[in-house]
This record gives sequence, structure tokens and C-alpha cells, in this order.
Amino acid sequence: MVASQRDLKSYIWMALLLLVLTTNFALYRTPLSEIILSEETKGVILGSLFGLAIVAPLLIIAINRKNKFSIKRFIMLMAGGLIFAKLLIPAQHLAPYVGFSYVGFAIEGSIVLLELSLIALLFILMPAIIREVRTYDEGLLFAFPKAVQKKVSKQRIVQMIISDLLMFYYAFASWKKPIPITPNSFTLHKKSSLLAFQIMLIHGVVIETIGIHWWLHEKSIILSIILLILNVYSVVFFLGDIQAVRLNPVRLKGQKLYLSLGLVKQMELSLDDIKSITTDQEELEKKLNTKTTIEFVARDFEAVYPHIILELKRPCTASLLLGFKKQYSRVAIRLDDPIAFKQALQQHSFSE
Repeated sequence: MVASQRDLKSYIWMALLLLVLTTNFALYRTPLSEIILSEETKGVILGSLFGLAIVAPLLIIAINRKNKFSIKRFIMLMAGGLIFAKLLIPAQHLAPYVGFSYVGFAIEGSIVLLELSLIALLFILMPAIIREVRTYDEGLLFAFPKAVQKKVSKQRIVQMIISDLLMFYYAFASWKKPIPITPNSFTLHKKSSLLAFQIMLIHGVVIETIGIHWWLHEKSIILSIILLILNVYSVVFFLGDIQAVRLNPVRLKGQKLYLSLGLVKQMELSLDDIKSITTDQEELEKKLNTKTTIEFVARDFEAVYPHIILELKRPCTASLLLGFKKQYSRVAIRLDDPIAFKQALQQHSFSE
């Protein structure tokens, strides 16, 4: 009931946002503008600037209710609204207030410069970050983001760069690394077709690149180059994801549980956060396919289901692709040896 009420509020905010955007578009970019707008348009222009720079950002924040209100995010959306107003409102009407749009450009430019400086700082401090990583007793998928956050920043642009750096590392520099085999490591992929499926995707992308690139090159050089870059990136990602899956099994270390499914999702749990362990098939089906459940289930050519669902005492954060974060209250896992994993999990839970 509560969830449906929240969804209803989101739809209301979306409807109001659409109303703000469509009315402003109709006011300045349709034949109605000749009828409604007169020589005295100061009040109308001020109303549009207020709607696009203040009201629209607040509505966008209200729609995405899961994220807390952030002054920085509001300022960025406000600057975007001012820039959008500059593009939407005809120059002759906006002339008295054109300074507002330049404020928007200045804010966005400052933010871009700040993000570029963070990226530069990341590479400058890379030797120190690598030394920091070596002090962690965790896999690189978990240790590298922590070291970067400690030395540089937690900003989203930095997290996206981290994700790409990990992708290139696993795709090109990890092939001589031994696969970790310990009593407390449990694989997810060996009894699935995940790696075969990804290799098949790589073959498909390569064949598509060879065939379509040359045909498209004659039609549009720019478009063919963009498609080539995207396809090369896709191949590198699949290669990196294959290695990340192989080199990062589920791992129990002390009172920590490290879960990962390649580059796509990772989660670090304290065993104290686990409320219950579900293995009954009927119960598993009831708890699946909810927004609060994250699945560490290797993709297969046929439908597969988890062996275990961990019910958490409180929502815990998972790291997703490109540095995105999301909280979940259940964790569904499919393993190659679920019995051994459950036994090890229970032993670690009661050992301390």
C-alpha cells in the first residue's frame, strides 16, 4: 500500500514536470506564441525562467525520491534549466534576462572543470592508490574502489572512471593471474553457460563490426567511427567481465561475505547483517523478482533460479555498473556448490 502511494506521487510529479515543459514549449515554439506573446513579455519570461530553473529541478528531485535532496544536484539542475531556457526562448524575448542563461553556462562549466580536475588527480595519485590497494586483504574489485575513495573522492565521475579502469585491467592485464582456490571461495559460473554466452556475444559483435562498419563507412564516416568505437568498447567489456567472473568467486573472509558477478555487480556484507537463510524452493520463488532483491545468478541458456536467498536485517548497498549504488534487503545467490557454501556460512556466523 505504501509503495503504491509512493508510485502515485511519482506519477503526479512526472505529470507536473511534463506540464511545465510542454506549456513552455507551446508558448515559444508553436503558433500560439504569436497570439499569447505581446510586446510586454517580461512577466511571462520571468515565469518561464522560474518554472524551468526552480520548479522543474524540484520536480525532478521529487520524482527520484530514493536519492536524498542535494544542494549540488539542485544547482546542477537549475543551471541546466537556465541553459534549456536559453535554447527554448527566442532571443528577442530573452534579451533583458540573457545574463541568467550565462550564469547557467558558468555553473555547468565550473562543474565540468571540477570533474576534470578530479580525473587528473586520480591519475596523479595512481601510484599511491596502488600501494593502498596492496594493504587490503580483498579482491581488486572491492579494494580498488575503496582506495580511490580514500585517496581521491566518491564523486560519480570518479566512480565511472574506476569502473572503466577495472574493465581494462581485467580485459588486458589479468590473464596470467591464477584463479583463487581456497576453502572459503565458491564459484558461480562453472555449472552455467555464462562464459560461453559472453564469448558468443563477442563473436557476434566482431562479425557485426566487420560487416556493418564497411557498409556504413560509405554512407557516413562519422557514424561508422562511432559504431566502431562502441563495438570495440563492448568487446573489451565482455573480455573484462569474463576475467572478473573467473577471478572473483564468492568469498568468505572473517565476518565478511564478498559477492560479485563480474563487473556488473558487487556487494560486501557483514555476516551480522544476515537475518535468515532461505533454501526452500517455494519460499525462494516467493521472494524473487522484487525490487529489493539483488541476484547473483550466472546467466544461462535456460531459466535458472537461485539456491539461496539471504534476508538482511537492514538494506545494504551494492555497487552496480559504472559506479551506481543501490540498496537491497535480500540477496539471491546461485552457486556451483550451494551445500558447501551454506555450511561455511553457518560456521562463520557462529564462530565468533
